[in-house]
Amino acid sequence: MTLPPLRPLPPLREVIARHGLSATKALGQNFLLDEQLLGRIAAIAGDLRDRPVLEVGPGPGGLTRALLRAGAHVTAIEMDRRCLPALAELGESFPGRLRLIEGDALAIAAAGLFAEPYAVVANLPYNVGTALFTGWLSGESWPPQWHSLTLMFQQEVARRIVAPPGDPAYGRLAVLAQWRSRAKLAMTVHRSAFTPPPKVMSAVIHIVPEDMPQGVSARTLERVTAAAFGQRRKMLRQSLKNLPGALAALERLGIDPRRRAETLNVGEFVGLAREL
Repeated sequence: MTLPPLRPLPPLREVIARHGLSATKALGQNFLLDEQLLGRIAAIAGDLRDRPVLEVGPGPGGLTRALLRAGAHVTAIEMDRRCLPALAELGESFPGRLRLIEGDALAIAAAGLFAEPYAVVANLPYNVGTALFTGWLSGESWPPQWHSLTLMFQQEVARRIVAPPGDPAYGRLAVLAQWRSRAKLAMTVHRSAFTPPPKVMSAVIHIVPEDMPQGVSARTLERVTAAAFGQRRKMLRQSLKNLPGALAALERLGIDPRRRAETLNVGEFVGLAREL
């Protein structure tokens, strides 16, 4: 059941034209205007009625509309002040359900904006998407304050997040996303759905936190994966030789030092971090 707006909403193309908006490459913007598709993306996050949601880079408010119609209380962070009047108008149609924050999401501590667990749902700007993603998944404190991430990336980045061991896309992002979370590729989005169309396809991933393995430091795991995948073409005995204790840990765990990083599963990386 969707929540109707207080007043009829004009088509997104009309909003963009009336406010003179255009996607800016420097801000990694590509506007998604298909409201049926936007509704499907919002639905991936599950039941959002009366739930707090963080959206980064709402632009003219296409996805914001879908989230508000789903009954969410949306906090939207937007650094492009050209978009703020259009978003403010949208907020008037859903009284009390949209909080606008002008600023750079990389410089804003999202957890401080909420008093209860929240969902993150966003068509992330391409130029900051990976940095925001790694920030949400990093750190020793777990579980996080967010209870799910529903994020659109370039399809290449999305595949790196959900890739299994042995896949050419498997690397640090996959381990980060999978060692204490469940990550899945929820849907792909054709480039033609955007205005202007980007050069690449996009995909939406959905991540839910799970229990953190005992006896493991997130920082140590990040150091291990950075060393291992920093020289991914080399054997572990070479890529990890400058990480104190790593080669001895491989021996204790029975991991062949002649293997390469992309052949280790997430559990083996966790075990290696635990040994260190």
